[in-house]
Amino acid sequence: MSMLKVIEVLAESDKSWEDAAQYAVDTANKSVRNVKSIYIKNLEASVENGKIKKYRINGKISFVLD
Repeated sequence: MSMLKVIEVLAESDKSWEDAAQYAVDTANKSVRNVKSIYIKNLEASVENGKIKKYRINGKISFVLD
């Protein structure tokens, strides 16, 4: 039997929401092992002069505890 832990993260990218989510997973992988999923809780973007400048996600990353 295994147990999962969930952490909430915020990440941003100048490319896309998908890129921001990948950055969140990549960064989490540096400090925790066995990442299994990311649940995107919220999408947001900052806008300047009518153009999207930053894509932001608020996500929950789950990983298996040792």
